[in-house]
Order: sequence, then structure tokens, then C-alpha cells
Amino acid sequence: MVQVMAAHNLELHEVEAQFDLQQSTDPAFFSEWQGVEADLDERDRYWLDKAKSNFLSLIKYRLHEEVVKMSILAPLLAVSGLGTAPFVPKAEKQIEVSFPAQDSDTEDEIIRGRIDLLVLYRNLWVVTIETKPQQSDVLEALPQALTYMMASPEKELPLFGLLTNGRHFMFVKLLKKTTPTYCLSELFTLFRQGNEMYQVTAILQHLGKLMMAVDWESQKVS
Repeated sequence: MVQVMAAHNLELHEVEAQFDLQQSTDPAFFSEWQGVEADLDERDRYWLDKAKSNFLSLIKYRLHEEVVKMSILAPLLAVSGLGTAPFVPKAEKQIEVSFPAQDSDTEDEIIRGRIDLLVLYRNLWVVTIETKPQQSDVLEALPQALTYMMASPEKELPLFGLLTNGRHFMFVKLLKKTTPTYCLSELFTLFRQGNEMYQVTAILQHLGKLMMAVDWESQKVS
């Protein structure tokens, strides 16, 4: 018999136990999001300001996560450049992770799920984006995001994720080498003066550049 688990039903402690994941709180472990300067032109700032204004006008209502994707992720991908070639966004990509039984008394286990949005560069995973409805806590997306990132074929390079409920944004880094370890960025929010979507966009641009700088010939990603 095989026990099938849905990724969206897993809690963080279950994901950590299943994959032997550890969380790092060392700022040096996740330096990629820190100190990134937002260098956006007037047009980019206009569209990000418009996206913030539009979304905040809707928060009185119970918004489905598809609305979050449309109103927040679309401008983020467009302005960051991750929504156009050479980057390739993949929506609802299905993943499956198998765990063979350890003995005759236990069952094989499979975790199945669908990534909300995966941005690829030449088959390298640039960023895994997991969204939740705007009324949800942004950290509710973390167990799914970590599960999907663990399903990546990449074993050596760091993997990055973005969690968002439209109002809040948080980045996650995962490194699988030796003991799988993840670390979170600070929280970015639409509820501060200014527009922190500028910084989120700058970090997405930076992550894209990191992937483009990888020595592709040395990677054997299928």
C-alpha cells in the first residue's frame, strides 16, 4: 500500500521531520536578500505603486489567491524581468516526492502537490513562488514552498522561494547539501510608508542575475 499526502495539508513540523530539515537563523546563511538596492525607473515605480494602491483598495474583501497572483505577482514578474525570456514562468507545475518504506511494517509514502508559480532559467529553478489568500498568514505558504523546493532536482545550488499573501512578502533560501537547511528573510509589507514592492522586485532581479551567472556547463539538471 502507498500513503499519499497532499502538500497543502502538511504543517511545518511535518515537513521538517519528513525531509530532516533544519532552520538557520544565521544572517550570513541567507545574504542574497540583504543590501540589494532597488534601481527602478519612473515607469517601473509607477506600475508597482499602482499595484499596491489597487490591492490595498480590495483588502476589505475576502480575496482568492488567484486575485493575489493577478494583481500582485503579475506586476512583480513584469518589472523584475522574471516574466519574460530567458526566464520561463511555469504555473501549477505538479510535483511528487516518494519515500520508500523503511521496513515491512510501514507503507510507502508519496507527497503530491502543485507549485503556484515556478520561474526557470535554462531548467534551473530561479524562484518558487507560493501564494495564499490575502486573509491568510504569509507563513502558511512555507510548508508547501519547502516541500516543492525539496522536490527540485538541484542538489548543489541554493534554491529560493517567495511567499506572499499579497499584503506581505517573505523570501526563503534552501540549501540541500549535507543537512538540508533553510532560512527566512525579513518580512516585507504593503502597510509601511513607501512601497516595499520596490525592494521585493530588486531581490527578484538579483536572484535572476545569480542564476544567469551560474556555470551552466557544470550543471546536470534534467
